[in-house]
Amino acid sequence: MGIKIYNTLTRKKETFQTIEDGKVRMYVCGPTVYNYIHIGNARPAIVFDTVRRYLEYKGYEVKYVLNFTDVDDKIIKAANERGEDVPTIAQRFIDAYLEDVKALGVKQAVHHPRVMETMDDIIEFIATLVDKGYAYEAEGDVYFKTRAFEGYGKLSHQSIDELRSGARIQIGEKKEDPLDFALWKEAKPEEIAWDSPWGKGRPGWHIECSAMAKKYLGETIDIHAGGQDLAFPHHENEIAQSEAGTGKTFAKYWMHNGYINIDNEKMSKSLGNFVLAHDLIKQHDPQVLRFFMLSVHYRNPINFSESLLEGAKNSFERITNAYQNLEHRKASSTNLDEDENEWLEKVNHYINRFEEEMDDDFNTANAIAVLFDVTKDANVYLQSQQTSEKVIERFQTLIQTILGILGIELANDDALLDEEIEALINKRIEARKNRDFALADKIRDDLKEQNIILEDTPQGTRWKRG
Repeated sequence: MGIKIYNTLTRKKETFQTIEDGKVRMYVCGPTVYNYIHIGNARPAIVFDTVRRYLEYKGYEVKYVLNFTDVDDKIIKAANERGEDVPTIAQRFIDAYLEDVKALGVKQAVHHPRVMETMDDIIEFIATLVDKGYAYEAEGDVYFKTRAFEGYGKLSHQSIDELRSGARIQIGEKKEDPLDFALWKEAKPEEIAWDSPWGKGRPGWHIECSAMAKKYLGETIDIHAGGQDLAFPHHENEIAQSEAGTGKTFAKYWMHNGYINIDNEKMSKSLGNFVLAHDLIKQHDPQVLRFFMLSVHYRNPINFSESLLEGAKNSFERITNAYQNLEHRKASSTNLDEDENEWLEKVNHYINRFEEEMDDDFNTANAIAVLFDVTKDANVYLQSQQTSEKVIERFQTLIQTILGILGIELANDDALLDEEIEALINKRIEARKNRDFALADKIRDDLKEQNIILEDTPQGTRWKRG
């Protein structure tokens, strides 16, 4: 059947077919770097990193490009407020972004292009549009002639006349039509600027992605992705200027992730519910944050709250505990389990189910449901009197494989080793003999926090991982 992708352009799921066999050219719109990213920015970073990981798991070579907008009105404003220059502000928050998303399990892109480093390509792209009659210069500014591009509105499924009715020319703009958008902006006094055929200035927002995608991926790419809020006007404008400039299809598949709400309200600075990923990472396990983000299908809105995050933490612990229980039981297992082949076949079936869910437009929510079924069966298997090391290892490999594709790591570094647990149990036994019940209770409680459950029986103290 192959992978199916919901294409925003066609409003339907399509069978994924690459331009070049075995290779995927993928462009994701990155952040404007004037502050730390909020969790709305973190969602596409996690979602499309997972798409990339799954494509690589399926054998594709993915050339993954994510840009940084390092010249923009917001960055200039932040630089002025802080008394710093634009490159300094931009570099600080590029470094912060890379640090934050790394903590969230996001692999670094093959290329992280920046506006300031792509200026010659941007100017050349604009010049091509002017030469072809798709753009015009107006007193140092350059605008794209929106009506000159016949397919404008095809991504957002809006007609040019519908768009025209709501468009306005703002004070200071020199464009001929309200729908036209800036490709180049004349420099304001003491503002960062570059030389161009139209005088000193800097690029408009939309043109940078067209120039970067063309430079690093070619004139037609396989997947262009970003947040739902970028579909219009940003991605609509990218299509217009790219296809006008090259005469070719810009991107075959357009993917957009849904919004994030905070306690059932849209995240907004005005509502005071703006949550920075940088702060969340300090307060919560980043692996749980990523698990939470992937627990909802990427196209659906996701509601964030502390209670829902706590629920995700508990769910993730179920998986972690199941894996640790397998590890603990492995030492006492043999390869003489009479049900070994039956269980191996059952475990192997799960990877097929996982792939079926991921093939269906990267449905991580259903893929995680499969993972819960795996851990449930693993726990059932561990109740057997006799277990097979081969079956246990197959369970572990399956859990690690699925989590690896989802970009989630099992934290084993802080887990107590078996010999450490036995030493603490012996220490507790001695404490009870000495009637030091406070110490004995403390050891029991400390072990419980590590998900080690003690059972005092007539035959002695036994333990298991919770």
